Amino acid sequence: MTPINARQDHKSLYRQLMAGLYDALLVTDPNGHLIEMNPRATEYFLYKQDEVWDKPVAMLIPGVSTHMVERIRKGLDDARHIMLDAKCVRRDGTAFAAEVTISVIDLVDGGDLVFTVRNIERRRKQWEALRSMANGFDNALSACFVCDDRRVFRAVNRAFLEMFDAASEEEVLGRLFEELMPDEPLPGFFDRALAGELLAYRVGAATDTDELAEVEVQMAPDRQGKDRIVGVVGSVLQV
Repeated sequence: MTPINARQDHKSLYRQLMAGLYDALLVTDPNGHLIEMNPRATEYFLYKQDEVWDKPVAMLIPGVSTHMVERIRKGLDDARHIMLDAKCVRRDGTAFAAEVTISVIDLVDGGDLVFTVRNIERRRKQWEALRSMANGFDNALSACFVCDDRRVFRAVNRAFLEMFDAASEEEVLGRLFEELMPDEPLPGFFDRALAGELLAYRVGAATDTDELAEVEVQMAPDRQGKDRIVGVVGSVLQV
């Protein structure tokens, strides 16, 4: 039998760990009723612990009903934890997207459940912004490209493929900048952009009918942070 003092020390240590965690922790009894939450959960859900005591966890994580808790407990018999995507609800009625990990602990009574809640709203918004930027890049009217610092093409858009008569990205990616744009001043511009300059230049280019057309070329350093340049981004537009 575990000594009472040792068990109390164990609970004290556990609560100290809960208080220091980045993620929100909700502890429920085996039936899914809330018995404890950490300070991060108070920030996330805007409830104090005494306001949610003995309330069903579905109050904060809709959909996690008593029936679902039973299914979760059965699933935990064969796994150390279960993960799910959820829409959590705050005290003021607003909601946020979250990743929820559920596991079993022995804190107050055997079989208590711990719901670890990670707010992924910011990550989701960043992903949506990146996807919008990618769509903008792919559908831009200018022929756009990204090269690394070894002058190798890493990304091109549809307009670039059309301008250089390439059937697919595979025909371009991995090739050197000079293979497609060998004529000066473009290779020299690439070097200057790689050194940190922003460049815009109009240059004559031959068309399919051997007529001379004017194109505007823009290049800029591809930066990671303020000081690190990892390549060159650019665009070519017939004007």
